[in-house]
Amino acid sequence: MAVAPRVKPLDLFTPEEWTRISARSSWRGIWMVAHAWGVILAAGALFVAFPNPLTYVLAVMLIGARQLGLAILMHEAAHGGLHPKLKVNDWLGEWLCAAPVGASLASYRPYHLSHHKYAQQAEDPDLVLSAPFPTTRRSLRRKMIRDLTGQTFFKQRFGPLLGKMKGAKTTGQPKGAIFAGEIARQRPFLLWNLGILVVLSALGLWWAWPALWIVPMATWFPLVTRLRNIAEHALVAKDEPDPFRHARTTNANWIERALIAPYYVNFHAEHHMFMHTPCWNLPLAHRVLEKKGLTQGMLTAPGYLSVLKAASSKPVAA
Repeated sequence: MAVAPRVKPLDLFTPEEWTRISARSSWRGIWMVAHAWGVILAAGALFVAFPNPLTYVLAVMLIGARQLGLAILMHEAAHGGLHPKLKVNDWLGEWLCAAPVGASLASYRPYHLSHHKYAQQAEDPDLVLSAPFPTTRRSLRRKMIRDLTGQTFFKQRFGPLLGKMKGAKTTGQPKGAIFAGEIARQRPFLLWNLGILVVLSALGLWWAWPALWIVPMATWFPLVTRLRNIAEHALVAKDEPDPFRHARTTNANWIERALIAPYYVNFHAEHHMFMHTPCWNLPLAHRVLEKKGLTQGMLTAPGYLSVLKAASSKPVAA
């Protein structure tokens, strides 16, 4: 298997620079998790206080983006970046980030570290996400419509169960056992959702669970997840030998950071070069590389719209 080429940080930075860039924190990760939940609560409270179509759409977008933020912070925990103590790091990543959005840190970590090990090589498990690009505008539009109408959410959330149920005759496994197994697999996610529903119901806001938690998760969250995936690796060369070009860094303005790319996820080239660097230090890594004139060889984009234009530039077949 072809392991992706690596950079040695001390070939690029002085020991003092690398000490600053690689420094961990016992509070920044906790603060970011609290921030994600704070934005979710504030966005929901905005609509409850001022209920109208505009504040609802804004709440859905903000909450969906912070649900992505929780997934990003789970990703940070997979690299041990949320807290210097591994037990604290994993508890935060599993129970306050992964479980609420239906993910699992324990399952994600080995999969994701394999992605880093074989980035853009044939063995990269995420290669399938970037392989279809460039595609046509029509194809990308269809995908985005599926995201915003809940089709992607339904397929991801219920597809595995329905597939197992459909194949029950072939496998000989009782459907009851299949269903029970899926409930067990989804237990943390189901418990979180039950807890949210109970708390909101006690406040007389039971409707906020479907309207302000499930709807964002079924619409904006899948869309911005797709946009993030496209920006990170679409149009990146397969078997790329240059570690500066295994991923793309996208310059994100404050609106993009609020609605598409929270918690420094847009600094993806730096993340792949220095994968155990805490995410809040990636902008520092970028600035130091830029000062040394090393960012010129990196894959970068001026914004998410420019990446989408390039990713959907394939002509429609005649």
